Amino acid sequence: MKKVISIFTFFLFFLLRLSGQGEIDDQQRIFYRNEATLHASLNSTGFGGGVRYGKRLNFFNKRLYEGEISYFKHPKEIRLNNPYFPNSRSFVYGKLNLFFNLRGGYGFQREVFKKLDKGGVAVRYFYTFGPSIGIYKPVYYEVLVPVSLYEYQLVTEKFNPALHKSDDIYGRASFLKGWNELKIVPGIFGKFGINFEFSKFDPLVQALEAGIVIDVYPKKIPIMASNDNRNYFISLYACYRFGKIIDRYYKKAYNESGNNF
Repeated sequence: MKKVISIFTFFLFFLLRLSGQGEIDDQQRIFYRNEATLHASLNSTGFGGGVRYGKRLNFFNKRLYEGEISYFKHPKEIRLNNPYFPNSRSFVYGKLNLFFNLRGGYGFQREVFKKLDKGGVAVRYFYTFGPSIGIYKPVYYEVLVPVSLYEYQLVTEKFNPALHKSDDIYGRASFLKGWNELKIVPGIFGKFGINFEFSKFDPLVQALEAGIVIDVYPKKIPIMASNDNRNYFISLYACYRFGKIIDRYYKKAYNESGNNF
């Protein structure tokens, strides 16, 4: 949560700086704007990235289509090192599964304020919703198993709360271990956010975005070996979005004005 609050604070400071940097925009404008963007995001439950396409409906509104992938952390995750082997790989004690999801969204965007100059900011709000496909894989640990009074053997095992203490774990095993044991849980999601587009060059899109996402699944996702796993995730997020206007008539008009894109 502190990470997301820090990002929001940076966004606010950045937008205040932009608001004082306006200059006359002499670019030739066409208002038929279809957009394609990529994004990278940080959120209160992890991080992610994705792609979005915005199709113009009228002067202010767009229909949105998006796809994204997100990684989720449990709020009780604490990364440790074995105290007797400080150079060993760190691990999260009690973690059963890595969890991430794939979202396919359909929605709507409304532009509230148009960008009037090169230093201006366009403000939009939007929402999307659709299927959320949860995917999780088991976490494997390298466990110290005694073979004699002074000797130990490293064994790769899944976490077992009845057997494994934190001092028994040497470190986490390879990230590639367990991918043949994937489990899939279908669900749904809804997202609402605000987008601040600030690119100085009209054919390009650069935006800062913040909002909330809710993912819901029919069963609890077993991330940790505890009783507080959930079947829903509420995430505050902040992201940087970049891309371009992809309408061909727009690019033609811009090139004819003497610029290259």
